[in-house]
Amino acid sequence: MDLEARALQPNVKAMASADQRGRLLMSTERLNQSTDRVRQSRMTMQETEAIGVSILEDLHSQRQSLLHAHNTLHGVDENVGRSKKILTAMSRRMNRNKWIIGTIIAVLVLVVVLIIYFKLIH
Repeated sequence: MDLEARALQPNVKAMASADQRGRLLMSTERLNQSTDRVRQSRMTMQETEAIGVSILEDLHSQRQSLLHAHNTLHGVDENVGRSKKILTAMSRRMNRNKWIIGTIIAVLVLVVVLIIYFKLIH
């Protein structure tokens, strides 16, 4: 190849050299463009990773909030159950007390009627 290059006329050598330079410049430009694209891709990847980490942190925080709300709800549910039992017991006592008071009133009315009856007869 050296012999061929030497055998070429200087005009042809200059054209071949200019053509090689042009191809070299185009290759360098493509390489620079590829490097820029890789750099942009890395930046996009880092931004995406940061967004993903932020989303995961938010999801973790929301999970903790839901777990806390779930535990609180179970506590409230237990309290409602106990309150229901207490109210049922109070209602039963109230009904029993009404029957007792009604019975006492009926007995007292009967005693008063008997006393009046015996006072009028004797």
